[in-house]
Amino acid sequence: MAEIIAAGAPALAAIRALVANPPATARLALSAVKLLAPLPRPARNIFCVGRNYMDHVAEGDRARGITNSELPKFPQFFTKAPETVIAPGDTIPDHGAAGVTQWLDYEAELTLIIGKPGANIEKEDALSHVFGWTIANDVTGRDLQRRYGQWFKGKSLDGSCPLGPWIIPADELDASDLAIQLWVNGEQRQSSRTSKMIFDVKEIIHHLSKGFTLLPGDVIMTGTPEGVGYAMVPPQVLKTGDVVRISVEGIGELINPVG
Repeated sequence: MAEIIAAGAPALAAIRALVANPPATARLALSAVKLLAPLPRPARNIFCVGRNYMDHVAEGDRARGITNSELPKFPQFFTKAPETVIAPGDTIPDHGAAGVTQWLDYEAELTLIIGKPGANIEKEDALSHVFGWTIANDVTGRDLQRRYGQWFKGKSLDGSCPLGPWIIPADELDASDLAIQLWVNGEQRQSSRTSKMIFDVKEIIHHLSKGFTLLPGDVIMTGTPEGVGYAMVPPQVLKTGDVVRISVEGIGELINPVG
């Protein structure tokens, strides 16, 4: 997939032609195969945006006793290590038995893959740099996130980035206003629309690329809406046996058990 993304439009056109008229031997039952993450090991850290939905900002502030929420003036960037990526259906480690974290949480996120390199990208040109869209779960150790100040440690536990189930090419989906939802054991926890982002995809790419070259295959997670476990009353944590299901309209579902 990384080679396809780097090759650009000709490679994608060749794949579309193959999909339109596949040889009989190329057809396999989905039940007979194991899907990997579409990019099992990104070449660089996964770029993420925190606090990018107003209702999520507000619920986080309430959980900390802050009653007057303020919108971020700029996107709040952090990263997850490439080794955090796991496939659809893979098990999210709860890390509790090892005493690493006692407060594992979920975050449903629309995720984009960069297809064309660039730096200092203007907003009006930003979408031309997107190869496609997928789904990610920004699994987080909340106690670690708070303990260490910087978010990297709490966001980069092994297995803390389920990614997939596939990539929808950018020209096949307008991602500006999609339903984004998450369930834990069938109970709906998150339900919003990507149009409620504080900083949309164009803004995210514009700010991230200032003085920094984005490369084909870069993964950018765009933030999560309200409904995370730590802000619930009482707070909820992910535990062994839970099943997390994320749906993003036009893309599909990403399902992972915890264990």
